[in-house]
Amino acid sequence: MNVLSLSARLEKKILLEGKEYLFFNGTSYLGLDSLDAYGRIVESNLQNWGMHHGLSRTNNVRLAIYDSFEEFFSTQADAESAALFSSGYLAGIASSQYLFARADQTWAAPDTHSAILPSGVQADSSLSFSQWMHACLEQAPCLPSQKILILGNAVDPLKAEIHTYDWVISIAEKHEVTLLIDDSHAFGVLGNGLFGTYSQWKQERIQLVVSGSLGKGLSTPGGIVLGSEALIYGIKSQAIFAGASPPSPAMLQSFLDAQELLQEKQRKLKENISFFYQHSRSISQIQGTSDFPVFVYSPDPWVDKLLDRGYITSSFSYPSSSSPKVNRIVLSASHSKEEIRALLQFLASLAVSL
Repeated sequence: MNVLSLSARLEKKILLEGKEYLFFNGTSYLGLDSLDAYGRIVESNLQNWGMHHGLSRTNNVRLAIYDSFEEFFSTQADAESAALFSSGYLAGIASSQYLFARADQTWAAPDTHSAILPSGVQADSSLSFSQWMHACLEQAPCLPSQKILILGNAVDPLKAEIHTYDWVISIAEKHEVTLLIDDSHAFGVLGNGLFGTYSQWKQERIQLVVSGSLGKGLSTPGGIVLGSEALIYGIKSQAIFAGASPPSPAMLQSFLDAQELLQEKQRKLKENISFFYQHSRSISQIQGTSDFPVFVYSPDPWVDKLLDRGYITSSFSYPSSSSPKVNRIVLSASHSKEEIRALLQFLASLAVSL
């Protein structure tokens, strides 16, 4: 499949060389990017807050929206405090470099996002998440008591696998454990409402930190770190926070103003996921869960057949350019049930023809 180059904004329907395609790709899970109602909220806030705030958060001239957003998001996520960054990647780097310097050992899950992988730490991608988890549980009792930093994603968006971390509590019986989870693909989709998995893994014995991008499911350019007040204070004390420009104030205010709309879109997304999951279970070439909007399909020829039919899905080699292709169907709240039903019918016909 060739690279498709666009010269206009990405929407549910894409016009390429005179032909209309339905877009089942990307990470805009709630479908806000092309939603007119959300666009009007953003336009209003651009008038009030401007497009960008180029001053650092430690400047003597500060915008109130940043503190307001951090307080709101952390409260809703059931965390004590939060730190905003201009991107999820920067939020991950700031978190991991702060925590890595204070750990005796660092263990990274096979699919750990590079944003939270400290320099020199390798994730063994040859292992499954389950194999890695059991390796951690086997190694922990053999070590003297120490500070262990555990890194992982809330979900593997390429394999459409949702991860669990309740097993970490047993390691914390002997060791001082810090758990850093990347929630980039969880915000707006998994966990506590729109606010990710922090409340799900919160334990007294574990120092929990969640970082991630707000620009995927929540369509808000920026990143955030959630944790205890002391930990967030430490992260904010770093130059990577103090010297960097923050996210767009207008986009942050738009998120706060659009809570009812966001919740409505999340309900629609969950309905779409459930519908696709229930009606694709009989197609053995499609794998996914009832809780996440990504479904992996295996036959490579289906990519071009879907494209010919008017469906753009996700297809690229991973983890390197020489690796096999990962083919995925990505749902969003913008898709109608009729569009999903038509896609399912075509997928079923492809399966029968094998």
